[in-house]
Amino acid sequence: MYRILGYADRWSIQPGETVAFKISSELVGKYRARLLRVRNGDSNPKGPGIRTIPVAAAFEGEYPARFQETHAGSYVRIDDAASFQLESFTLQAYAFPTMVGDRAQAIMGNWDDDQSAGYGLILDDRGCAALVLGDGAGGRVQISTGVPLLKHNWTFVTASFDAASGRATVSQQPLASFAGGLGAGSVEETVSIRPAAGGDFLMAAWNGASGVATGHYDGCIDSPRVASRALDESECETLHDRVPASLASDIVAAWDFSRDIPTAKVSDISVHRRHGRVVNLPTRAQKGWRWNDTEYDWKKQPGHYSAIHFHRHDLYDCGWETDFEYVVPDDLKSGVYAVELTQEDERDTIVFFVRPKRGTRQSDLAYLIPTASYLAYSNHHMITDWAFGENVSTSFLVLGAQEQFLESHWQYGQSNYDSHEDGSPVYFVSRLRPIVHMRLDSDIWEFNADLHIADWFEEKEIAYDIITDEDLHEEGVGLLADYRCVVTGTHPEYYTREMLDAVEGYKARGGRFLYAGANGFYWRVAFSDAFPGAMEMRRAEDGMRGCYSEGGDYYMQFTGELGGLWRRMGHAPQKVAGTGFTAQGFDRAEPYRRTGESEDPRAAFIFEGIGRDEAIGDFGLVGGGAAGWEIDRVDFALGTPPHTLIVALADTFSYAYHWVKEEFNHTQSAINGETQKLVRCDMAFFECPNGGAVFSTSSISWGGSLSHHNYNNNVSRIMENVVRRFLDPTPFPPPGG
Repeated sequence: MYRILGYADRWSIQPGETVAFKISSELVGKYRARLLRVRNGDSNPKGPGIRTIPVAAAFEGEYPARFQETHAGSYVRIDDAASFQLESFTLQAYAFPTMVGDRAQAIMGNWDDDQSAGYGLILDDRGCAALVLGDGAGGRVQISTGVPLLKHNWTFVTASFDAASGRATVSQQPLASFAGGLGAGSVEETVSIRPAAGGDFLMAAWNGASGVATGHYDGCIDSPRVASRALDESECETLHDRVPASLASDIVAAWDFSRDIPTAKVSDISVHRRHGRVVNLPTRAQKGWRWNDTEYDWKKQPGHYSAIHFHRHDLYDCGWETDFEYVVPDDLKSGVYAVELTQEDERDTIVFFVRPKRGTRQSDLAYLIPTASYLAYSNHHMITDWAFGENVSTSFLVLGAQEQFLESHWQYGQSNYDSHEDGSPVYFVSRLRPIVHMRLDSDIWEFNADLHIADWFEEKEIAYDIITDEDLHEEGVGLLADYRCVVTGTHPEYYTREMLDAVEGYKARGGRFLYAGANGFYWRVAFSDAFPGAMEMRRAEDGMRGCYSEGGDYYMQFTGELGGLWRRMGHAPQKVAGTGFTAQGFDRAEPYRRTGESEDPRAAFIFEGIGRDEAIGDFGLVGGGAAGWEIDRVDFALGTPPHTLIVALADTFSYAYHWVKEEFNHTQSAINGETQKLVRCDMAFFECPNGGAVFSTSSISWGGSLSHHNYNNNVSRIMENVVRRFLDPTPFPPPGG
């Protein structure tokens, strides 16, 4: 399984645009590609099963299989290699290693490990500062302090070489003082080797075979400097913050990582302006050696955030070559599509979304696909990465095929739910790589759960357009303005400010918003034009989360915005859809029951054909019920509109459902469905200005109940009642009017 994989260079495509597909196969021979329109991706035999429709496409056919390498690991590359071919030199930087003693790692230099040529300041396989020199003809020498650097501590490291005398020195001095000089060390030797011309000048990696960066470093680097002669200790110290005039002619480059933080640029503040660029999205806006806890916003004191945190498993773009392209025809219907790849008994599906051309629509209803949430969960390692995973799921964890594959293929990157090897959170995710959780017949979570709703639209012959979170972020309320009804997916958890503003603007204009999920509008995320296809997410204080940011790392490098819960920024989910995240549990889902407020004439349309005492959704493909997995509730104190009706609720959840941690101030026992009254799921309705309205199911499991009994059930009936009324242009009168 997973011996053939692929990805598209974009997810949302308009008619007339071109999408490129990049394929890698471990098998020899040829693979076959064809286009499918996707209706349902859940193979559960209790449901309708996987449902796709072949679509004619010019690219359909056979292609030669080839394996395409993926090179993970972040670093800095300076493209001006010639200026760093030095006879004598000094290298210096502050280093904050987070993985010590497991392998040799590069700090900086032009060292070519394949040719044993050039020079490099490194950590040896014990974690000691070392200088490596190679003459390119088999001669190689390594001089080490013999003292491992202290993990998670700033250390000033230097290495110098004087070609005339052959004197080589290496020094390391921790910024903090420890008894007995712990972590400090220095060495001086005279060597006969003279470094030959090496490769490109890199930081946090060295040059490997075929120009591939290897020797990746895990940790932070700050204030790197290169001089064209061997400097003494006092001269090195003067370079900490600036380039003094007395040394200007000797300085080859002096980089300041506190500049250009939102971009890929690495700025050289010397007169030479030998700028560089980051590769594979290392983490910037990181606390540097000067940070002293007086400022937590990098924009206000950038000099305190002058470090970059590198990881050997960072990945932005696999960089694969294109196998074939597809120009979307002008008459192609908006929807979910996939390129199916088959070779021998292997199969992959590369999903993409066709939206209407900008400024047009094909239907009155828009299905808003939560691609930001797909990114957040993409290639997650939760089962293997979370020490508390069994406590969350209340079941023994089982490694399925996806988990086993990802555990042995770290080069395909991680999710925002994972931590790096050094324990730091994964802040960046990208769609420019294979994502196994977006294949058909993968987890019934996010993408395949959302296909339950698409399948229901198809069954009920309700025309719909597909739009995505990225579209909404880029185009704002104008994207939604002409739709009578907008329906969310099952779990629109991750939102940018632009996306929230668009939804609020749509509601204010009289839009009808159907929130068909739960735990939506919860975390703030950011996109960047500098890194198309990538998303940043920093989990500041509070929230249900798999990892968290350290103090001082809360502000995002893409935009400078504070990361974390929208609730903590004064925009709780209840302000968006009337309900917000209150609990999660994964043992079973429950049915709703109608409330007295369901008999209000304002809500009559919702329950046409539904008996007063019916159990609503005591069936379903996601937990066996319509209310479950993650659930929301009304809270007027958090922004639920005061005229909101709670028309149905579920509140018979088990001990496996845990109340969200942001709502209890102290560890306590009353946190689960058996002991906590706030563990409940509220189906809610309220009117908006200008004839609009909002209906919230408040449950991730809702969509999995729609197809029960051949789509003839009370969950399906309520959904249809609401959608058809929301498509009716008749304005909703204000309550009491």
